[in-house]
Amino acid sequence: MNNVALINVMVVDDSAFMRRAIATMLENEPDIKVIATARSGEEAVTKALQVNPDVITMDVEMPGMGGLEAVRRIVAEHRIPIIMCSSLTREGAETTFRALELGAVDFIAKPDAAYVNITDVARDLIAKVRAVSRRGAQPAQPLVHHPLPDAERPRLIVPTAPRPASTSQYECVAIGTSTGGPVALSHVVPRLPASFPLPVLIVQHMPMGFTRPLADRLNSQSKLAVHEAVNGMILEAGTALIVPSGKQVSLRRSGRETEVRLVDDDGTSLHVPSVDVMTAEVAQAYGRAAIGVILTGMGQDGVRGLRALKERGGYVLGQNEATCVVYGMPRAAAKDGLVDREAPLDEIAPILCDLAGLSKS
Repeated sequence: MNNVALINVMVVDDSAFMRRAIATMLENEPDIKVIATARSGEEAVTKALQVNPDVITMDVEMPGMGGLEAVRRIVAEHRIPIIMCSSLTREGAETTFRALELGAVDFIAKPDAAYVNITDVARDLIAKVRAVSRRGAQPAQPLVHHPLPDAERPRLIVPTAPRPASTSQYECVAIGTSTGGPVALSHVVPRLPASFPLPVLIVQHMPMGFTRPLADRLNSQSKLAVHEAVNGMILEAGTALIVPSGKQVSLRRSGRETEVRLVDDDGTSLHVPSVDVMTAEVAQAYGRAAIGVILTGMGQDGVRGLRALKERGGYVLGQNEATCVVYGMPRAAAKDGLVDREAPLDEIAPILCDLAGLSKS
């Protein structure tokens, strides 16, 4: 036990009950120690300097300085990885995405919701604390958005206007990501032009109820139309679809049309949705015309699916270690020899444009 390298955590929440609940979840693990708690943003900022934890869990709604301002201050001054504890509401999702843009690295569903499985939350929290501790993760760089003018915002419907045929050999892009993914996606999807000639299918690991707000947020920032996928949608150029939490995706190709089907997991996947399942489906539907993209995230989800994509002649692009919050999923794919090219996050969209046959002008 003395040889265990402890991960020191500070728990921030204005509720004494929640502080105890989160601390209890963490301290059941031999390698995790809660070294401090705080009940306000002001106290969190002060104690972060005093105790210098490896990870902070942070509530959003607190009296005085809220969680968002505390995140901004702590990330700017101390670069400590922060995991947000988010309520499962639309407002909670929006605030959580803002916290991620300010530099928080990940989030969990707050365990006070009656319909949240506490065992799942505890397992998720423990895994994320281990993954994002300062020994194994890079705090996210704060993200500044430049909103699109109203005239350039996409309509909230799947476009049906005919587009010029792509001159590229590729026909579909499949993007998989986990920890750090919402911000990573904000560096990729909004940088694709309205003329992008390929459909984009995305799996982002997150709790149920968060994929639609994520899609709406990306849609408001992008020239592509971005939607949470629903049964029967057709993959179309200029459109990005995010597979909803709690479902796996199946693709049915007929001629030049590919229909999206959402199905229940068969009980064999660790993640629902799964990057493995999604990329394997894209490999089956598109073969050598598929592009797989693996972005920041912990674990190995994507390796099996990307292997299927590579075996059918597809191309795989991976985010490089220096720009990942957690270099887990891209590392696993690269270690298996599945990545054709690694690149910094901000180069992913330009590379995709090149692969799609768009000029650099």
